[in-house]
Amino acid sequence: MSNSIKTYFTSVGQSFPIGPSISPEGVNFCLFSKNAIWVELLFFNDVADIEPSHVFRLDSAKNKTYHYWHIFIAGVKAGQLYGYRIHGPFEPAKGHRFDSSKVLVDPYAKSLAVPPQFNRKALSKFGKEDAQSLKSVIVDLGLYDWEGDIHPRRAFSSTVIYEMHVGGFTKNPNSGVAPDKQGTFAGLIEKIPYLVELGITAVELLPVFQFDVQDAPEGKTNYWGYSPISFFAPHQGYSTDPENPLKVLDEFRDMVKALHRAGLEVIMDVVFNHTSENHEEGPTYTFRGIDNSIYYILDNDKSKYKNYSGTGNTLNANQSIVRKMIISSLHFWVRDMHVDGFRFDLASILSRDEKGNPIENAPILWDIESDPILAGTKLIAEAWDASGLYQVGNFTGDSWKEWNGRFRDDARSFLRGDKGKVGDFVTRLIGSPDMYESKNRELEQSINFVTCHDGFTLNDLVSYNIKHNMANGENNRDGHNDNLSWNCGVEGPTDNPKILALRNRQIKNFFTVTLLSLGAPMILMGDEILHTQQGNNNAYCQDNELTWFDWDLVEKNADIFRFVKILIKKRLLRETSQSNFNMSLKELLLQSKIQWHGVKLHQPDWSPSSLSIAMTILSLNRKMAMHYLINSYNQDLTFEIPKTIDAKKVSWRRWIDTSFESPKDICLWSDASNHIENSYLVKSHSIAILFTKIE
Repeated sequence: MSNSIKTYFTSVGQSFPIGPSISPEGVNFCLFSKNAIWVELLFFNDVADIEPSHVFRLDSAKNKTYHYWHIFIAGVKAGQLYGYRIHGPFEPAKGHRFDSSKVLVDPYAKSLAVPPQFNRKALSKFGKEDAQSLKSVIVDLGLYDWEGDIHPRRAFSSTVIYEMHVGGFTKNPNSGVAPDKQGTFAGLIEKIPYLVELGITAVELLPVFQFDVQDAPEGKTNYWGYSPISFFAPHQGYSTDPENPLKVLDEFRDMVKALHRAGLEVIMDVVFNHTSENHEEGPTYTFRGIDNSIYYILDNDKSKYKNYSGTGNTLNANQSIVRKMIISSLHFWVRDMHVDGFRFDLASILSRDEKGNPIENAPILWDIESDPILAGTKLIAEAWDASGLYQVGNFTGDSWKEWNGRFRDDARSFLRGDKGKVGDFVTRLIGSPDMYESKNRELEQSINFVTCHDGFTLNDLVSYNIKHNMANGENNRDGHNDNLSWNCGVEGPTDNPKILALRNRQIKNFFTVTLLSLGAPMILMGDEILHTQQGNNNAYCQDNELTWFDWDLVEKNADIFRFVKILIKKRLLRETSQSNFNMSLKELLLQSKIQWHGVKLHQPDWSPSSLSIAMTILSLNRKMAMHYLINSYNQDLTFEIPKTIDAKKVSWRRWIDTSFESPKDICLWSDASNHIENSYLVKSHSIAILFTKIE
């Protein structure tokens, strides 16, 4: 022990629960390490300290039960900084990478302190360096007042998801948020009225686990956050006071509470497929130094990692100890932080066994699905990984919803005018029955989206044919090459009014298709105001105005904002007025009456050359009908429209025509104009929707 004046009374402690457990008497510490020879618990007085103030050596004969190392220390309070040094073999060929010179983060710590001179490169070298390490922090979760907060528990059938970046939402100086709150959980609270006005019902936050901002090319910042250090601690960079490691917990909970009061759910993008320790040359923060061969899937050459994530390593998610950690993390975010759901990044990795082989009924996925604490929690899978395991339409379980990458691709392809896509496009509109109908899955099994954080923004999707990622410093090698985008005739910015009008139509087409298709829609932050990343389709390392929400665009592009707002409002009114929340996709399609047309009634063109489709959809109660007219040709088309439905004469009213300028492009139904002709002219690359009541 050090020469510090303060002394602590210690006892053996216990092997449960894992992690730090605070009580009025002190804190019990518990850590799993199967292959450690001995363990030291370290206390620090300051986040910048390199040497500990106290060292507690855990005796393998007394402080170890099975492979759990534990100790109880009396008098420890919330805010205490600590870490571990773990002694064991450095034998990479056997999968062991213990480095007793490193101060290691407790995997179960609920808060981390980031020192001012934190340096990823220094912590990537084996052996002692005079480097400031991350510190774990003792937290008392029972001190927060939730003021009666409860989960909104909104049904998926009435959910519209808004994928957003916490920092980027308010980091722009034109946000109007005070400088000390810009880019923080607290700053997001101030902009909740904007989200309410837009009408979305759930925010899906890009990663808010503590992540490594230095995991990026030289001179860049890891902006998106897909580089987790901890699966419990919220990211200190989103706190108004990063020097107080406890404040971020309160500010995250304040944000959740405020969003709930506004009727909005909180979905977290969680990364349980890899960590920031990356490949064998990466830094040692936690798992590598605690028990490398337990936490990661290793190659046959155990000195190397299986890399199904594309980032250098793969978490061993179906190993029993790692499974337990993942479930404990989810429990923490739901029970203690009141989160409403999770989107699992590269979720197909979770269906790989301890050797990396795909398996059916992966234990971790069923653990999550069947867990009582997680019952009712929204579970969304990105059902693929970076090594070609693609499980969209075939993901494990009954409760999991899926990001539908085929919806994105087929919508992009058809609406830009690709031939041979009309059948696939229509299939996506009606809930992808080719993937979900046979399983008798819910209507919202498919999470429908056209854009997300990974790729072009919607504005860039209609403005660029190729990616422009030179700003990332990788000579434009990074990012997807095949984006199914179309610049509408000119690459990038233009003043040509015809090109701008065409792009405007295409953007409204994409919003219409996304928000009115069967499934749960997701839109990307900033698309509703035409945010551009100047053709960068992999802006993960751009923490600047290229990626930040530009609040000046809210007024500049108010026409698109209005269009999206009315679409969302009508969708939610439609969903809440129908009693089909528990109906399967198969049941809905059997009960619904959909009539397919081409330019001639009842003569749809399903040929490979077709770029148009029309359909009449009759509501379940047979009292309302909508007529969709979709034209992806580069020329105008005149469509016949039905005169009668169910042998009853109908009078059509126009709701949407994306070829019109605002405010004629969309209206409230109460303001819709009558359409008395027996046909309708649909401009090139446009969508029109009519509706009628059936008396």
